[in-house]
Amino acid sequence: MLRTSVIVVGFGAEPGLETCLSTLAAQVGVGDELVVVDNGIHHVDERRRRWPATVRLVRPGQNVGFAGGVNAGATEATGSVLVFVNSDLVVGTSAVRRLVQVVEKDPSVLATGSLRLSSDPLTINSAGNPVHFTGIAWAGGFGQPATAHDAARPAASASGGFMAISRAKWEALDGFNSDYFMYHEDVELSLRAWMTGGRVEYVPTAVAIHDYEFSRNVLKMYHLERNRLITVTTVYPPDVLRRVAPALFAAELGLLVLSVMQGWTRQKLRAYAWLWRNRHRLRARRAEVQASFTAPSETLTDLLSAHIDPAGFGAVRGLGMINRSLAAYWSLMRLR
Repeated sequence: MLRTSVIVVGFGAEPGLETCLSTLAAQVGVGDELVVVDNGIHHVDERRRRWPATVRLVRPGQNVGFAGGVNAGATEATGSVLVFVNSDLVVGTSAVRRLVQVVEKDPSVLATGSLRLSSDPLTINSAGNPVHFTGIAWAGGFGQPATAHDAARPAASASGGFMAISRAKWEALDGFNSDYFMYHEDVELSLRAWMTGGRVEYVPTAVAIHDYEFSRNVLKMYHLERNRLITVTTVYPPDVLRRVAPALFAAELGLLVLSVMQGWTRQKLRAYAWLWRNRHRLRARRAEVQASFTAPSETLTDLLSAHIDPAGFGAVRGLGMINRSLAAYWSLMRLR
């Protein structure tokens, strides 16, 4: 197995960190490394005494978010394969090896594992993540039996919480976009991977248990909405962007209404404000990203979903009607 660097980003209390590290240490072989990025872990100097001896601590000096934390860890890491693991995971036996084996076989692949709910380990948290053509992404297979997702297959997006990537592909993609801070960075990286000759593969035998609880706090909604729109405006090729634009504008009106109903309007407007202030930067980013693409637009449109899975979002009034309308629109526009 190629030299592997497993990277875990930590912030705050991190009650599950020690358990996560112990399960990983049992899978890190001779010559491999386990890297913890300290984004502000409480009592880290005291706690690290209890960590496995294989752990290397990387300290950016401030909280640089999940995206920046992974980037910092990857920069310091020495492995030919990078594995990203959320700090609240209990990683199953040989799960890291199974991800790495997929990447070893094809270094252009991003391998994403089978995340299970800690409340019911036979139930899926994420089995590779779908991406809607408006840029909305969610945990694929959420709430479904793991037996329904027991075959390897392509996925639109990897879950950054448990994935592997070759260093060569990571460096070719220039890592996560650190502007994202947290949320959606895995979607953006995955779509760029597809558009530069790579692919994302779901690995059902790489199992990890996730201490997951769905939440919709205002800070999360700010990052989700801002980063979704960064992805759409920088990653979608010109012809795809033209096709999705009318539905995207309609979706934005609907999301504004939803933000009023759910109490995160200020964060939605804050996301728009960030995009406007950084419009020149985004234009430069778009030019850079588009210049890197080698795959045709159809590669992206074939990945994008026409339906939004309600299981990933909780109760949203009228989602059935919205789905029917958006699906009809995309069936007309996808192949134009």
